[in-house]
Amino acid sequence: QVQLVESGGGLVQAGGSLRLSCVASGRTRSFSSYGMGWFRQAPGKERDVVAAISFSGNNTYYIDSVKGRFTVSRDDAKNTVSLQMNSLKPEDTAVYYCAANVGPWGGPDYTATKQYEYDYWGQGTQVTVSS
Repeated sequence: QVQLVESGGGLVQAGGSLRLSCVASGRTRSFSSYGMGWFRQAPGKERDVVAAISFSGNNTYYIDSVKGRFTVSRDDAKNTVSLQMNSLKPEDTAVYYCAANVGPWGGPDYTATKQYEYDYWGQGTQVTVSS
């Protein structure tokens, strides 16, 4: 089992920044072999991918609406994946979840973007961006 705990959410004005962190515990000896992803779910909408990072760390994926504003990174020594969010917009308001692909699907440079590719999920952290 792998437990994921997100932190760093909160209320911020448009144009501001937040840094989300996700710490893995449990079966973490293999954390460096897990693909990691960030998803978000806004009220009344489905949960969708925001960003993902391969287990090699060499590849990242972003949805178009966050490219140039969000950066996903990982620190395997700390079993942590982070999402730096800059220039936040009201439409970024959502609950943000991190997820672990422990299969892993694909190879070391694969970035998983579908929910079914992820095996473990955190409880989520609320991000609210005011206009």
